[in-house]
Amino acid sequence: MNYVHIVAVLAVLQFFLFGILVGRARAKYGVKAPATSGNEHFERAFRVHMNTLEQLIGFLPALLIAGLYWPNTIIAGIGVIYLVGRFLYRQLYIADPAKRGPGFLLTVIPTFTLLAAALVGAATRFAA
Repeated sequence: MNYVHIVAVLAVLQFFLFGILVGRARAKYGVKAPATSGNEHFERAFRVHMNTLEQLIGFLPALLIAGLYWPNTIIAGIGVIYLVGRFLYRQLYIADPAKRGPGFLLTVIPTFTLLAAALVGAATRFAA
């Protein structure tokens, strides 16, 4: 079983879930499409979704490339920390955007760890 691929799919599903939650917030707070502002609670849900997209751009390639060079379970485990971080980020941001820091760190640190692992893996493979 390729745990890295499972984490990658879960990350994309998480992104879609956050998109669904934006749609629900749009209906709940009466923010008509294509508007992206008008209610603070809607805007928080929208920003979580957009920030998740921004994070996915670095996370997914780093996860998949690192998974080529390092043990599947370790890389997937780092990816799970990212997923938990995204849920925590969402929960904290929805409650109070100023308190989103722990969730953000649990997103960014795994991403940069995976980027470093991908780079070291590729560089050492190239050198060999």
